[in-house]
Amino acid sequence: MAGFRFLNLVRPFLPILPEVSSPDRKVVFATKLQWTAVTLLIFLVCSQVPLYGIMSSDSSDPLYWMRVILASNRGTLMELGITPIVTSGMIMQLLAGANLIEVDFSLKEDRALFGGAQKLFALIISLGQATVYVLTGLYGSPSSLGPGVCLLLIVQLIAASLIVVLLDELLSKGYGLGSAISLFIATNICESIIWKAFSPTTVNTGRGPEFEGAVIALFHLLFTWNDKGRALREAFWRDRLPNVMNLVATVVVFGVVIYLQGFRLEIPIKSNKFRGQRMSYPVKLFYTSNMPIMLESALTSNVFILSQMLANRFPENFLVKLLGVWEPLDESPQLVATSGIAYFISPPRTLHAAIVDPIHTAIYIAFVTSACALFSKTWIEVSGSGPRDIAKNFKDQQLVMAGHREGSMYKELKRVIPTAAAFGGAVLGLLSVAADLMGALGSGTGILMAVTIIYGYFEMFAKENSEGAGGPLGDLIG
Repeated sequence: MAGFRFLNLVRPFLPILPEVSSPDRKVVFATKLQWTAVTLLIFLVCSQVPLYGIMSSDSSDPLYWMRVILASNRGTLMELGITPIVTSGMIMQLLAGANLIEVDFSLKEDRALFGGAQKLFALIISLGQATVYVLTGLYGSPSSLGPGVCLLLIVQLIAASLIVVLLDELLSKGYGLGSAISLFIATNICESIIWKAFSPTTVNTGRGPEFEGAVIALFHLLFTWNDKGRALREAFWRDRLPNVMNLVATVVVFGVVIYLQGFRLEIPIKSNKFRGQRMSYPVKLFYTSNMPIMLESALTSNVFILSQMLANRFPENFLVKLLGVWEPLDESPQLVATSGIAYFISPPRTLHAAIVDPIHTAIYIAFVTSACALFSKTWIEVSGSGPRDIAKNFKDQQLVMAGHREGSMYKELKRVIPTAAAFGGAVLGLLSVAADLMGALGSGTGILMAVTIIYGYFEMFAKENSEGAGGPLGDLIG
């Protein structure tokens, strides 16, 4: 019972941890939309409110490549984004899945303790990250800031992380649609893609001012250059700034992911309680949705943070160099990994870079696909969607698989579900790599997460709407 003793360590903290109470009645669809909109508004405001007390800093951003998919915005209250809550959830779920802690999700008390542990760990992780950010000079020299401002910055970051945790709990408990984590990720990614496509700001890359947005740049070049063919080539293939081919690649990836969302295996089931009633249980290709790519991103971001922080303190240490060596990107303060583990788990920045260094490309592809497959297979066991859980649900509802005895249901589900989860996770990983190599806007990982999240919201809306005009849609219209 060592696992229960571990969870009991959280019990003294439960009374002081803020909690959103579950709704005492069914929340109508219109109300869910309102709470979801309020949650999104709070996130957008926090993403624009600067941290009080920061000084201008030209230091490298350790999360530069990951901020879009971590719903993070540098120098604002959303500095840490969803990193603490995702990392906390990943650690707790993996500990539970590996039976390093014992938890029975069928017991309300255990679920409360497990949720409290996730919340507590998220705050501890935010404290650790905030302290590291402040003490390593991300917002200016700690000696220049002073102990009071340093403490204030840490408190602001922890408070913002607590807001994210509570907003996620608000939506997850049924007041809104989906989860705040998914909502924030999709919003951040879509905002990034739209900005890179239509940004009216100008950037000077050494050839004079150019419009950042790919579509704006296309029309500007066509109207201002006499040689229309050269203007089109420039708009479609320009370097360093978003181009039309990047936008086309983004649309293609969106289409491919939406198409693959429809791939599923229908398992026929029948009811023992109501004779003649037949239905099917769908096992989708993306059985675990975007969770594998989300966990892989959280793992990668934490490796990047740890590697850069250690490289700043111990640049000549052999083990630190093995973890990653970082150098400036194009004479800017931003750093990129050039060797070590961090280099091999980071995507090639261009298709040319992938061809020039095939070993890096091969290792990166192998890492992403295997990590996504492993996370997907592990997730089904800890999220209650594994073959044993499904078989138990079937038995409780007096359902059996057509053509199979009740005793063989688990065996058949075990043959199908883990395979689908692992294969779907690997496909997600391959799509992410392909999107990165094609130069899709918002990164391959970001696009996959955005598409799966938006598709999930579409299914959620369809499910709510299927209750009839007197149900959610009627509530919305009324």
